[in-house]
Amino acid sequence: MADWKGIVGKSFTPDEFDSYCHTLLWTAWRPSFIVLHNTGSPSLAQRPKGLTQQHIANLEVFYRDTQKWKAGPHLFIDDKQIWAFTLLTVSGTHSPSWNKVALGVEMLGDYEKEAFDSGRGLKVRGNTVAALATLCAILGLDPQTLRLHREDPLTTHACPGKNVRKLEVIQEVQDLIIARHAGEHPLKPVP
Repeated sequence: MADWKGIVGKSFTPDEFDSYCHTLLWTAWRPSFIVLHNTGSPSLAQRPKGLTQQHIANLEVFYRDTQKWKAGPHLFIDDKQIWAFTLLTVSGTHSPSWNKVALGVEMLGDYEKEAFDSGRGLKVRGNTVAALATLCAILGLDPQTLRLHREDPLTTHACPGKNVRKLEVIQEVQDLIIARHAGEHPLKPVP
């Protein structure tokens, strides 16, 4: 498909992701907010070792060839790493109302059933909060603008699941941004 935007297909620790984001030029497209999703299927139980390079390649085939989408979500996050999927500097495909204006962040897990505050779900949460804090700080986005996929008026999904509590995630993102600005890990906004 000629218009497929392709994928980055690289995984990062939170610190590596922060460094990676600082290498990007945010000139062609700049999102207004971030939309949080969960994969549902696969769940954490279905991916006991997290996502692999092969899983990411399979997702590319799914979005490009099966769904016929021009791109996919921007990130996939599991309990071990942050995967850059669609380039962060171009619009992706993840939420009907907001594809052109928002970054899409997919978390591995079924948070309708799986815990988001303990075990592997808590590790996914930690990596997600770190990625969101980096993106908000770099792009000058207010964490309060975070949206859950289920808030999209054109979707019927319960995504990212009832165990993901938006206000708690926002508070954790704000706390991490403050901690980083206090000298623990300074963030440099991009122009």
